[in-house]
Amino acid sequence: MLQCNCSILADIDAREALVVDPGDGADVVRILNFLTEQQLKLAGIFVTHAHIDHVGGAAKLRAATGAPVYMNQRDMALLDAMDIQAGWLGIAPPSVVAPDVDATGGLKVMAGGWSGEVLATPGHTQGSTCLHFPDQKLLLAGDTLFAGSIGRTDLPGGDSQQILRSIRDVILPLPEETAVVPGHGEETVIGMEKQSNPFLRGL
Repeated sequence: MLQCNCSILADIDAREALVVDPGDGADVVRILNFLTEQQLKLAGIFVTHAHIDHVGGAAKLRAATGAPVYMNQRDMALLDAMDIQAGWLGIAPPSVVAPDVDATGGLKVMAGGWSGEVLATPGHTQGSTCLHFPDQKLLLAGDTLFAGSIGRTDLPGGDSQQILRSIRDVILPLPEETAVVPGHGEETVIGMEKQSNPFLRGL
């Protein structure tokens, strides 16, 4: 419904994968089928923040694979309020599971030879994180940074000044050629957002 971007990152040689933001429980079958077709073992499930459209499929995926769920504990209040979030959309609440690993800033998340670092980027929610893969020049940005925009801050836990500080201090110092996969919409690169994102002027 909310068109969240779910990413599957795979080290083909090691046959291991990482799923980021499995937001829709109905799509878990598609994810599992892909993993089976590619003969990939799921090493982890990474949730950038605990909004329903990013975490809705995590419990089903964990139950099917046994892979650990990574999520920042500062978003536990949002996870516990999943019935309220579902009510905003008029849908049944998905099953949820507490994270196995607290995705704090600096934590390494591995899938085969892929090594990602958790970046703490509060502002969209208090537990919002990004996942940076320096070797691949790749950033999974969740709802912190979009192509030409930034995450909304009018929902519980949002803070407009905080998200701008997170972007300025944590994301913009990354190499300009870093590809950005946002939580919604099209991919972009850091350099382009520095030049043209109207929300980042003056940062």
